[in-house]
Amino acid sequence: MEDERIWKLERSLWTGDTEHYRELIDADSLFVVPAPPFVMRGNAAADAMAQTPRWASVDFSQQQVVRPQEGLIVIAYHARASADGKDDYAAHCTTTLRRLSHDDWRVVQHQQTPPLSAISGSEG
Repeated sequence: MEDERIWKLERSLWTGDTEHYRELIDADSLFVVPAPPFVMRGNAAADAMAQTPRWASVDFSQQQVVRPQEGLIVIAYHARASADGKDDYAAHCTTTLRRLSHDDWRVVQHQQTPPLSAISGSEG
């Protein structure tokens, strides 16, 4: 999959509807997000995301793409999302995509780390 298509798919996960999200999440995926229960697997991750309002827009920066082997893509980036009536959201993220067949990709890992207001132990 070419880079432009990767970022289009990733953007759709932030802004698309619940059904679209469920279609792209692998049943054996792992998620780490900054809200309880923090660590989720497969269908639980899709269920949790279905309970959250979708973002109207998202901008990516610091975008990185690696292809460690055929059929596996890992991306890292900074996201800034917004929607009417919601506070803007920012996080550093990673997503891993696995190819099931030609043009059929699933998310097998996703992680979000919002900016830290203070880093413990950084003094001294």
